[in-house]
Amino acid sequence: MSVSGALLALFTLLAAPAKEPPLVAFLGDSLTAGLGLPREEAYPAVLGRLLAERGTPIRVVNAGVSGDTSAGGLRRVDWLLKQKPRVLVLALGANDGLRGFPVETTEENLRQVVQKARRAGVKVLLCGMLVPTSHGMDYERRFAGLFRRLARDLQLPLVPFLLEGVAGEPRLNQQDGVHPNAEGQRRVAAVVLPQLLPLLR
Repeated sequence: MSVSGALLALFTLLAAPAKEPPLVAFLGDSLTAGLGLPREEAYPAVLGRLLAERGTPIRVVNAGVSGDTSAGGLRRVDWLLKQKPRVLVLALGANDGLRGFPVETTEENLRQVVQKARRAGVKVLLCGMLVPTSHGMDYERRFAGLFRRLARDLQLPLVPFLLEGVAGEPRLNQQDGVHPNAEGQRRVAAVVLPQLLPLLR
């Protein structure tokens, strides 16, 4: 290659805009929002830092809203998809279960969220939830099963339980015993990371 050709190639490389890291949107409730903590300690922000350390930087949109339900997420997802994420982390349903909403309604709402995302060309990572037995063992079983069924029917990667290793651990939760503290949020990020990373590659 001539000197002028080499200089031209170098100029072209330097002038090319830097490739922007992929956008990952987190659609969730207070667990995702990081209720009671600074936003940078919620698990979406922690994941952003962990991925950057591993050479896979992302941009994060934390669309967690405290108290939100699957129906609320369905109403909000169109706005979120306008941000053009590469991946949507879907972490809703806990409030549906705590309030005893019909399992079929929750499942249908989440199914519609996934379908909207896929029509927009967005990959989806589904995060499963569990609920206490306050509404009966049958409800608890059927609620847990809806996430596995969605993952199977729609061929989705699944985090079986978002709060795996965190729920019921006093040292990992705030005083309410429900919402993870900073260390708990780091544990949640570690649970999500292995399922999220392949979607970015």
